[in-house]
Amino acid sequence: MRNLKLQIGVIVTALAVVASAQSPRPVRKTSAVSTSPAATTSAFAAAATTNVTLRNDLTWIFGGKQQRGWYLYDLLIGKTLDTKQEPITTNFAASVASWQKRRGIRADGVLDQDALMAMVSQWQGNRLKNRAAATPDQLLTAPPSDFYDPSRAEELRQVERSTYAAYKEMLAAAIDDLKLARTSSYLKIISSYRSREYQEDLRRKSPNAGSAGLAVNNSPHFTGRALDLYVGGDPVDTKDANRAIQVNTPAYRWLVQNAERFGFRPYFYEPWHWEYVK
Repeated sequence: MRNLKLQIGVIVTALAVVASAQSPRPVRKTSAVSTSPAATTSAFAAAATTNVTLRNDLTWIFGGKQQRGWYLYDLLIGKTLDTKQEPITTNFAASVASWQKRRGIRADGVLDQDALMAMVSQWQGNRLKNRAAATPDQLLTAPPSDFYDPSRAEELRQVERSTYAAYKEMLAAAIDDLKLARTSSYLKIISSYRSREYQEDLRRKSPNAGSAGLAVNNSPHFTGRALDLYVGGDPVDTKDANRAIQVNTPAYRWLVQNAERFGFRPYFYEPWHWEYVK
C-alpha cells in the first residue's frame, strides 16, 4: 500500500510539471510611441492652424521684392515634402516637421519664414550650376513649330543640343499623358538661348523686372539649357494673379510631377522656367 501511494504521488507531480510547461506565459506589455492619426492630429493641430494663416499672409523678400504667402508654391512644396496632403492639414504639418528635421532646423511643422527660405535655398540649389555661355557648336536651331510664337526669329530659336533632345522626349510624354492636341500651345517653347546682348536689351525694356525676373550677369538662358515653356495665362508675367493661374494648369502640374525624370528642374519663382541639369 505504501508503495502504491508513493507511485501515485510521483505520477501527480509529473502531471503538474507537464501542465506548467504547456501553459502560455503572460506577454509583457511594452510602451511605444503612438503613430496613429489621432496622435498626429494632436501633435500638429496648432502647426496646421498657423500654416493656414502663413500660406496666404507670410511676408518675405525674394529678388529684391516683397512676397506674400506661399500658396503659389503648394505643388513644389508638396513635391519637396513627398506628400499630397492639403497644406492646411495636420498630416501636411507632420510632413513639414519631418523635412525640417532632415534639414537640421526646428521641427515644429510650421512653414514660417525660416522654413520657407530653407526650402527656397534647396530649390535654388537644384538648378543649373554651370552657366557658361554656350558655344555655337553646342546649339541647334529648333523648328518654328516648337515655339509658342512660330514667327520667332531664327537666332532666337537656338537650344543646346542635349537639352532639346530631352525636351522633345518630355513633350511626347506630356502629350500622351495629358491627351494634348498636337496643335496645343501648352509646353511650347517661349524662349530658349539668349545672348548677353539680347538679355541686356530685355532688361532695358523691363527696368522694373528685378533680379528675380531677369538675371543680369549669369542668366541660365546664356547656356541654351534653360527653356521658358508655355503653361497657361500670360506667358511670362510674374504678377501673383497670373502665376496663380499658371500653377493650377494641367501642364504645370504635370511638369512638377514629371519634369525631373527628363532632367529638368524648375525656377520656383517663374512657373514657365525650366532648366536642363543633366
